[in-house]
Amino acid sequence: MPDSDLKQKRKKFCCSYVLLGNVREAAISAGFPADTALMDGVECLESADCKRLISKLRLLLADSGSVISGLKRLAFGSCSDAVYLVFADELPPAEVISGLDLFNVSEIKRVKGGGVEVKLFDRQKALEKLFEFENTCSDKGCAESLIAALTKPAEEAEFIEN
Repeated sequence: MPDSDLKQKRKKFCCSYVLLGNVREAAISAGFPADTALMDGVECLESADCKRLISKLRLLLADSGSVISGLKRLAFGSCSDAVYLVFADELPPAEVISGLDLFNVSEIKRVKGGGVEVKLFDRQKALEKLFEFENTCSDKGCAESLIAALTKPAEEAEFIEN
């Protein structure tokens, strides 16, 4: 692979890694082959250039911590790969499945009749948690506000609102 192609892939990896927090998924997103993605991602993380870029991106996107990124992916992410899996006539090969984005899937199980049941995370709840965080976050107390929004029991949230 030419040096400039590798540099571009590594830059894409760094951006994806900061947003996704998953080495293998970020490597696949950057264009590395799925069968070597984990090792390619680890090699990127070992690179001094990647370490610097990841640090720079994390500072730049400080308001997008891994929890916020995850909530945003749940709230706004695509479910098309899950739909593909449900409506496939037969189980796709492992290399196809490994390339699917199933982040929004909370559970997959076979049902007795031979079908497949796929449950997705609740987008509404993810949006509510993001909304709570954005409305209670101040420059000083972002971390405490996020933790409070994520750990507040549903009953307490309804009591406070009334």
